[in-house]
Amino acid sequence: MKRVLVTGGAGYIGSHTSKRLSLFGIEPVCCDNLSTGNKKFVNWGPFEFCELKDTNLLVQLIKKYQPVSIIHFAGNIIAEESVINPLKYYYENVGITLSILKAMEKTNVKSIVFSSSAAVYGIPTKKIINEKSSLKPINPYGQSKLIIERILIDLAKQNKISQISLRYFNAAGADKDTEIGESHEPETHLIPLAIKSALAGSLLKVFGTDFPTPDGTAVRDYVHVEDLADAHIKALDAIQNGVKSECINLGTGKGFSVKEIIDAIKELGFSINFENVKRREGDPPFLVANNEKALKILNWKPKYNNIKDIIKTAIKWHTSNNFK
Repeated sequence: MKRVLVTGGAGYIGSHTSKRLSLFGIEPVCCDNLSTGNKKFVNWGPFEFCELKDTNLLVQLIKKYQPVSIIHFAGNIIAEESVINPLKYYYENVGITLSILKAMEKTNVKSIVFSSSAAVYGIPTKKIINEKSSLKPINPYGQSKLIIERILIDLAKQNKISQISLRYFNAAGADKDTEIGESHEPETHLIPLAIKSALAGSLLKVFGTDFPTPDGTAVRDYVHVEDLADAHIKALDAIQNGVKSECINLGTGKGFSVKEIIDAIKELGFSINFENVKRREGDPPFLVANNEKALKILNWKPKYNNIKDIIKTAIKWHTSNNFK
Protein backbone atom coordinates (compact mmCIF):
# COMPACT_ATOMS: atom_id res chain seq x y z
CA MET A 1 0.00 0.00 0.00
CA LYS A 2 1.22 3.50 -0.83
CA ARG A 3 1.77 5.81 2.11
CA VAL A 4 1.73 9.59 2.39
CA LEU A 5 3.14 11.50 5.36
CA VAL A 6 0.50 14.00 6.53
CA THR A 7 1.84 16.76 8.77
CA GLY A 8 -0.91 18.26 10.90
CA GLY A 9 -3.06 15.24 10.11
CA ALA A 10 -4.98 15.55 13.39
CA GLY A 11 -6.33 18.95 12.38
CA TYR A 12 -9.50 19.98 10.55
CA ILE A 13 -8.45 19.72 6.90
CA GLY A 14 -5.66 17.22 7.60
CA SER A 15 -8.05 14.68 9.15
CA HIS A 16 -10.58 15.01 6.34
CA THR A 17 -7.80 14.54 3.79
CA SER A 18 -6.51 11.51 5.68
CA LYS A 19 -9.95 9.90 5.49
CA ARG A 20 -10.19 10.59 1.75
CA LEU A 21 -6.68 9.20 1.20
CA SER A 22 -7.67 5.94 2.89
CA LEU A 23 -10.77 5.67 0.68
CA PHE A 24 -8.44 5.87 -2.33
CA GLY A 25 -6.21 3.10 -0.99
CA ILE A 26 -3.44 5.37 0.31
CA GLU A 27 -2.38 5.03 3.95
CA PRO A 28 -1.99 8.42 5.68
CA VAL A 29 0.74 8.59 8.31
CA CYS A 30 -0.23 11.41 10.67
CA CYS A 31 2.61 13.46 12.16
CA ASP A 32 1.26 15.95 14.69
CA ASN A 33 2.19 17.43 18.07
CA LEU A 34 -1.52 17.89 18.93
CA SER A 35 -1.02 21.56 19.78
CA THR A 36 -4.17 22.35 17.80
CA GLY A 37 -5.17 18.94 16.40
CA ASN A 38 -7.12 16.20 18.15
CA LYS A 39 -6.03 12.58 18.51
CA LYS A 40 -9.70 11.51 18.12
CA PHE A 41 -9.51 12.67 14.51
CA VAL A 42 -6.74 10.17 13.62
CA ASN A 43 -8.57 7.03 12.51
CA TRP A 44 -7.26 6.05 9.08
CA GLY A 45 -3.57 5.33 9.55
CA PRO A 46 -0.66 5.38 11.98
CA PHE A 47 -0.17 8.29 14.36
CA GLU A 48 3.26 9.61 15.26
CA PHE A 49 3.58 12.32 17.89
CA CYS A 50 6.13 14.61 16.32
CA GLU A 51 7.66 18.04 16.77
CA LEU A 52 8.22 18.82 13.14
CA LYS A 53 11.18 21.09 13.84
CA ASP A 54 13.02 17.90 14.89
CA THR A 55 14.54 17.08 11.50
CA ASN A 56 16.29 13.95 12.73
CA LEU A 57 13.01 12.50 14.01
CA LEU A 58 11.36 13.28 10.69
CA VAL A 59 14.16 11.47 8.88
CA GLN A 60 13.58 8.42 11.09
CA LEU A 61 9.83 8.47 10.42
CA ILE A 62 10.28 8.82 6.67
CA LYS A 63 12.71 5.89 6.66
CA LYS A 64 10.25 3.87 8.76
CA TYR A 65 7.17 4.45 6.58
CA GLN A 66 8.71 5.12 3.14
CA PRO A 67 6.03 7.61 1.99
CA VAL A 68 5.72 8.43 -1.69
CA SER A 69 5.00 12.08 -0.88
CA ILE A 70 4.26 14.56 1.89
CA ILE A 71 1.12 16.62 2.41
CA HIS A 72 2.02 19.54 4.65
CA PHE A 73 -0.83 21.06 6.71
CA ALA A 74 0.93 21.80 9.99
CA GLY A 75 1.22 25.42 11.08
CA ASN A 76 -0.41 28.31 12.87
CA ILE A 77 -3.41 29.86 11.13
CA ILE A 78 -4.82 32.80 13.13
CA ALA A 79 -4.16 36.02 11.23
CA GLU A 80 -4.93 38.31 14.17
CA GLU A 81 -2.53 36.41 16.44
CA SER A 82 0.18 36.66 13.79
CA VAL A 83 0.02 40.45 13.95
CA ILE A 84 0.53 40.36 17.73
CA ASN A 85 3.16 37.63 17.66
CA PRO A 86 4.86 37.66 14.23
CA LEU A 87 7.97 35.81 15.39
CA LYS A 88 5.85 32.76 16.29
CA TYR A 89 4.47 32.61 12.76
CA TYR A 90 7.78 33.06 11.00
CA TYR A 91 9.67 30.74 13.33
CA GLU A 92 7.09 27.97 13.42
CA ASN A 93 5.42 28.08 10.00
CA VAL A 94 8.57 28.71 7.98
CA GLY A 95 10.86 26.84 10.38
CA ILE A 96 8.70 23.71 10.35
CA THR A 97 8.66 23.70 6.56
CA LEU A 98 12.44 24.06 6.32
CA SER A 99 12.81 21.10 8.68
CA ILE A 100 10.46 19.01 6.51
CA LEU A 101 12.34 19.97 3.36
CA LYS A 102 15.68 19.10 4.96
CA ALA A 103 14.31 15.70 5.98
CA MET A 104 13.02 15.18 2.42
CA GLU A 105 16.46 16.00 1.06
CA LYS A 106 18.11 13.50 3.39
CA THR A 107 15.66 10.70 2.50
CA ASN A 108 15.20 11.43 -1.20
CA VAL A 109 11.47 12.20 -0.98
CA LYS A 110 10.83 14.33 -4.05
CA SER A 111 7.28 15.69 -3.82
CA ILE A 112 5.15 17.79 -1.50
CA VAL A 113 1.63 19.24 -1.50
CA PHE A 114 1.49 22.37 0.62
CA SER A 115 -1.45 23.89 2.47
CA SER A 116 -1.26 27.55 1.48
CA SER A 117 -3.91 30.26 1.75
CA ALA A 118 -5.75 33.05 -0.01
CA ALA A 119 -4.08 35.24 2.62
CA VAL A 120 -1.12 35.50 0.22
CA TYR A 121 -3.21 37.95 -1.85
CA GLY A 122 -3.78 40.45 0.97
CA ILE A 123 -6.48 42.95 0.01
CA PRO A 124 -7.21 42.22 -3.65
CA THR A 125 -8.04 44.94 -6.15
CA LYS A 126 -10.59 42.71 -7.92
CA LYS A 127 -13.59 40.80 -6.57
CA ILE A 128 -12.56 37.54 -8.24
CA ILE A 129 -8.95 36.46 -7.65
CA ASN A 130 -6.87 34.36 -10.01
CA GLU A 131 -3.35 33.07 -9.44
CA LYS A 132 -1.85 36.01 -11.34
CA SER A 133 -3.33 38.53 -8.89
CA SER A 134 -0.88 40.59 -6.83
CA LEU A 135 0.70 38.81 -3.89
CA LYS A 136 0.67 41.38 -1.08
CA PRO A 137 0.00 39.73 2.29
CA ILE A 138 -1.13 42.13 5.02
CA ASN A 139 -0.19 40.05 8.06
CA PRO A 140 2.62 37.70 9.13
CA TYR A 141 0.37 34.66 8.67
CA GLY A 142 -0.12 35.40 4.97
CA GLN A 143 3.51 36.45 4.65
CA SER A 144 4.69 33.15 6.13
CA LYS A 145 2.61 31.23 3.60
CA LEU A 146 4.05 33.25 0.74
CA ILE A 147 7.62 32.77 1.96
CA ILE A 148 7.04 29.01 2.04
CA GLU A 149 5.55 29.05 -1.47
CA ARG A 150 8.64 30.86 -2.76
CA ILE A 151 10.99 28.40 -1.08
CA LEU A 152 9.12 25.51 -2.70
CA ILE A 153 9.19 27.21 -6.11
CA ASP A 154 12.93 27.83 -5.83
CA LEU A 155 13.59 24.17 -5.00
CA ALA A 156 11.36 23.02 -7.86
CA LYS A 157 13.25 25.25 -10.30
CA GLN A 158 16.42 23.36 -9.35
CA ASN A 159 14.61 20.02 -9.78
CA LYS A 160 15.10 19.25 -6.09
CA ILE A 161 11.37 18.60 -5.62
CA SER A 162 7.98 18.71 -7.32
CA GLN A 163 5.47 20.86 -5.47
CA ILE A 164 1.87 22.02 -5.60
CA SER A 165 0.79 24.81 -3.25
CA LEU A 166 -2.97 24.91 -2.74
CA ARG A 167 -4.34 28.33 -1.84
CA TYR A 168 -7.47 27.68 0.22
CA PHE A 169 -10.20 30.21 0.44
CA ASN A 170 -12.65 29.60 3.34
CA ALA A 171 -12.78 25.96 4.36
CA ALA A 172 -16.20 25.02 5.73
CA GLY A 173 -18.51 22.13 6.52
CA ALA A 174 -17.83 18.68 7.91
CA ASP A 175 -17.52 15.04 7.00
CA LYS A 176 -20.89 13.77 5.78
CA ASP A 177 -20.59 10.78 8.13
CA THR A 178 -20.06 13.16 11.12
CA GLU A 179 -16.92 11.27 12.12
CA ILE A 180 -14.84 14.45 12.00
CA GLY A 181 -15.54 18.16 11.75
CA GLU A 182 -14.32 21.67 12.49
CA SER A 183 -13.12 22.16 16.04
CA HIS A 184 -10.55 24.91 16.59
CA GLU A 185 -9.51 26.38 19.91
CA PRO A 186 -9.96 29.28 19.78
CA GLU A 187 -12.53 29.22 16.98
CA THR A 188 -12.24 32.11 14.53
CA HIS A 189 -14.30 30.92 11.54
CA LEU A 190 -17.76 32.33 10.88
CA ILE A 191 -19.85 29.22 10.18
CA PRO A 192 -18.89 27.24 13.32
CA LEU A 193 -19.09 30.41 15.42
CA ALA A 194 -22.59 31.15 14.09
CA ILE A 195 -23.77 27.57 14.66
CA LYS A 196 -22.33 27.46 18.17
CA SER A 197 -23.94 30.82 18.89
CA ALA A 198 -27.32 29.49 17.73
CA LEU A 199 -27.01 26.30 19.77
CA ALA A 200 -25.82 28.06 22.93
CA GLY A 201 -27.98 31.17 22.63
CA SER A 202 -24.89 33.35 22.82
CA LEU A 203 -24.13 36.57 20.96
CA LEU A 204 -22.31 36.40 17.63
CA LYS A 205 -20.04 39.29 16.68
CA VAL A 206 -20.25 40.64 13.13
CA PHE A 207 -17.00 42.43 12.34
CA GLY A 208 -17.85 45.34 10.06
CA THR A 209 -21.03 46.48 8.35
CA ASP A 210 -19.47 49.27 6.28
CA PHE A 211 -17.63 47.27 3.62
CA PRO A 212 -18.18 48.23 -0.04
CA THR A 213 -20.34 45.13 -0.57
CA PRO A 214 -24.08 44.81 -1.32
CA ASP A 215 -25.10 44.50 2.34
CA GLY A 216 -22.04 46.06 3.99
CA THR A 217 -20.62 42.82 5.43
CA ALA A 218 -17.54 41.00 4.15
CA VAL A 219 -17.93 38.48 1.31
CA ARG A 220 -16.08 35.16 1.33
CA ASP A 221 -15.82 32.02 -0.83
CA TYR A 222 -16.78 28.98 1.27
CA VAL A 223 -15.44 25.65 -0.02
CA HIS A 224 -16.42 22.34 1.57
CA VAL A 225 -13.67 20.54 3.44
CA GLU A 226 -14.29 17.27 1.58
CA ASP A 227 -13.79 19.11 -1.71
CA LEU A 228 -10.51 20.46 -0.34
CA ALA A 229 -9.50 16.94 0.67
CA ASP A 230 -10.20 15.64 -2.83
CA ALA A 231 -8.04 18.41 -4.29
CA HIS A 232 -5.05 17.09 -2.35
CA ILE A 233 -5.47 13.63 -3.83
CA LYS A 234 -5.74 15.15 -7.29
CA ALA A 235 -2.60 17.19 -6.56
CA LEU A 236 -0.71 13.99 -5.70
CA ASP A 237 -1.92 12.48 -8.99
CA ALA A 238 -0.87 15.60 -10.91
CA ILE A 239 2.66 15.38 -9.50
CA GLN A 240 2.81 11.69 -10.40
CA ASN A 241 1.80 12.67 -13.93
CA GLY A 242 4.62 15.19 -14.32
CA VAL A 243 3.48 18.50 -12.79
CA LYS A 244 6.61 20.12 -11.36
CA SER A 245 5.52 23.33 -9.66
CA GLU A 246 2.15 25.07 -9.38
CA CYS A 247 0.26 27.40 -7.06
CA ILE A 248 -3.49 26.82 -7.36
CA ASN A 249 -6.62 28.45 -5.90
CA LEU A 250 -9.21 26.25 -4.23
CA GLY A 251 -12.62 27.87 -4.01
CA THR A 252 -16.11 27.64 -5.47
CA GLY A 253 -16.00 30.92 -7.40
CA LYS A 254 -19.04 32.15 -5.46
CA GLY A 255 -19.07 34.66 -2.62
CA PHE A 256 -21.42 34.95 0.36
CA SER A 257 -21.55 37.80 2.85
CA VAL A 258 -21.56 37.41 6.61
CA LYS A 259 -25.22 38.46 6.63
CA GLU A 260 -26.06 35.88 3.94
CA ILE A 261 -24.44 33.13 6.03
CA ILE A 262 -26.43 34.18 9.10
CA ASP A 263 -29.63 34.29 7.05
CA ALA A 264 -28.94 30.83 5.59
CA ILE A 265 -28.52 29.36 9.08
CA LYS A 266 -31.75 31.05 10.16
CA GLU A 267 -33.55 29.58 7.14
CA LEU A 268 -32.39 26.15 8.30
CA GLY A 269 -34.36 26.65 11.51
CA PHE A 270 -31.94 28.31 13.92
CA SER A 271 -32.15 31.61 15.72
CA ILE A 272 -29.00 33.75 15.90
CA ASN A 273 -28.50 36.85 17.99
CA PHE A 274 -25.67 39.05 16.81
CA GLU A 275 -24.10 42.42 17.40
CA ASN A 276 -22.31 44.60 14.90
CA VAL A 277 -18.80 45.65 15.91
CA LYS A 278 -16.05 47.48 14.06
CA ARG A 279 -14.01 45.85 11.32
CA ARG A 280 -10.92 43.87 12.10
CA GLU A 281 -7.85 45.56 10.74
CA GLY A 282 -6.93 44.33 7.27
CA ASP A 283 -10.13 42.41 6.50
CA PRO A 284 -10.70 42.50 2.71
CA PRO A 285 -14.23 43.31 1.48
CA PHE A 286 -14.18 40.39 -1.01
CA LEU A 287 -12.21 37.13 -1.16
CA VAL A 288 -13.58 34.99 -3.98
CA ALA A 289 -11.57 32.51 -6.07
CA ASN A 290 -11.24 32.10 -9.76
CA ASN A 291 -10.91 28.30 -9.79
CA GLU A 292 -10.29 27.73 -13.51
CA LYS A 293 -6.67 26.68 -12.95
CA ALA A 294 -7.75 23.96 -10.50
CA LEU A 295 -10.02 22.51 -13.17
CA LYS A 296 -7.30 22.72 -15.82
CA ILE A 297 -4.34 21.38 -13.81
CA LEU A 298 -6.05 19.10 -11.27
CA ASN A 299 -9.33 18.30 -13.03
CA TRP A 300 -10.94 19.51 -9.79
CA LYS A 301 -14.13 21.38 -9.21
CA PRO A 302 -16.17 21.44 -6.02
CA LYS A 303 -19.08 19.04 -5.63
CA TYR A 304 -20.65 21.22 -2.95
CA ASN A 305 -21.96 24.30 -4.77
CA ASN A 306 -24.91 25.17 -2.53
CA ILE A 307 -24.00 27.11 0.61
CA LYS A 308 -26.91 25.62 2.55
CA ASP A 309 -25.66 22.09 1.78
CA ILE A 310 -22.24 23.06 3.15
CA ILE A 311 -23.80 24.57 6.27
CA LYS A 312 -26.04 21.51 6.79
CA THR A 313 -22.99 19.25 7.11
CA ALA A 314 -21.53 21.62 9.71
CA ILE A 315 -24.82 21.72 11.66
CA LYS A 316 -25.03 17.92 11.57
CA TRP A 317 -21.51 17.71 12.97
CA HIS A 318 -22.04 20.26 15.74
CA THR A 319 -25.36 18.73 16.82
CA SER A 320 -24.05 15.15 16.82
CA ASN A 321 -22.62 13.30 19.81
CA ASN A 322 -19.55 12.14 17.91
CA PHE A 323 -17.27 14.76 19.37
CA LYS A 324 -17.13 15.66 23.08
